[in-house]
Amino acid sequence: MPVDRSYIRVKAMLIAPHVDDSRHLVSVNAPTSESPRGFHRLVGGSVELGETHREAIIREVEEELGARILDLTHLGMLENIFHYNGELGHEIVALYSGRLEPSPSDDGGTLTESDGSVAPVVWRPFDDADTEVPLYPAAVIDWIRGFRNLPDGRVYKSKKISASE
Repeated sequence: MPVDRSYIRVKAMLIAPHVDDSRHLVSVNAPTSESPRGFHRLVGGSVELGETHREAIIREVEEELGARILDLTHLGMLENIFHYNGELGHEIVALYSGRLEPSPSDDGGTLTESDGSVAPVVWRPFDDADTEVPLYPAAVIDWIRGFRNLPDGRVYKSKKISASE
């Protein structure tokens, strides 16, 4: 079923670090006219009517990956204005971090979308400068590159992002 992009959507997405703290989980998406090699996207999805963004990320991870989130931390909000196969899209994203239990294998795995389709998930390096496949939402790149991992496994944002970013 095609996605209606005629309105601003509210999303909740997760930066889910691997236990080795060098990678985070992303879904692998098919090529588009803007991204002919395909693209990676943070795990998560839409906030449903009557649901908080915190409830949404917990539900999305449970539904898509069959996992729960440990140490769930709200990092902030970002705005994503983009084109998908020539069509304008606009999202407001509540960004979270947290570890997955159970965690997908080192080889990745799959997630199941609400429409029943299955998409691969892989571990993308935090240091992704040499990665040819883009990461979306694009506004998350500064967050990803600003992450620093603590010895107890918590992840925090080491670079302050201004409210206008």
